[in-house]
Amino acid sequence: MSEITKAVASPNVDQKEGYWSARVTRERTLRLVIIAFALVYALFPVLFIMSSSFNPSGSILGQGIIPRNASLVHYNALLNSPNNPFPLWVWNSVKISTITAVLAVLISSLSAYAFSRFRFKGRRTLLLTVFLIQVFPSTLAIVAIYLLLQTIGEIIPPFGLNTHAGLILVYLGGALGINTWLMKGFFDTVPRELDESAMMDGATNFQIFWVIIFPLVRPILAVVAILTFVGTYGDFILPLVLINEPQEYTLAGG
Repeated sequence: MSEITKAVASPNVDQKEGYWSARVTRERTLRLVIIAFALVYALFPVLFIMSSSFNPSGSILGQGIIPRNASLVHYNALLNSPNNPFPLWVWNSVKISTITAVLAVLISSLSAYAFSRFRFKGRRTLLLTVFLIQVFPSTLAIVAIYLLLQTIGEIIPPFGLNTHAGLILVYLGGALGINTWLMKGFFDTVPRELDESAMMDGATNFQIFWVIIFPLVRPILAVVAILTFVGTYGDFILPLVLINEPQEYTLAGG
């Protein structure tokens, strides 16, 4: 009886397996088609711009994917122009963005660790103050920032106007608030039992932060570093206002 049941049920099982296999194949094919369409949609403008850069006529009217009489004349003018030192501007942007991102991660992580692990008078007030300051756009403080850097430059010239160090200081002041809030929330998810165990073994607060906590919060460190780098690299207003010498321009300001 059991053999007859198996014989009857076997076609049904095979039919179901074939149905699900075909359905999975259709779904995968549909996903691949959607991904391919999204890639073409996203990469076509980039490909078109790259193609246009090799067009010596300097016009995109009637431009095809493969330009006629392709030439490097535009790249030669871009990279070798004495009035517009494009490679130097790129280097300035990368240098300022990298230093700002590294310092922002280090200082913000220390601040977030203090707010997350320590209890001191005025802690909640400071957190709320930092949060409220971030509500106002930074453009409101451009005049004040300019005058502040001008005054600092009279005392410490390397940190005044037309200097990368002064611009980095301004970026750090703007980035520490929101980054401290982001990191503080992530630090709160790390169990305090790790701190207590380390203290029982004789570890100091800095050792706990650097050896135990810091490696565990690497995801938020990476997020803060990327956001700070991208925001600093693409900023236009502050470099335009605070830097007036072409050799000190960033890529966006130049």
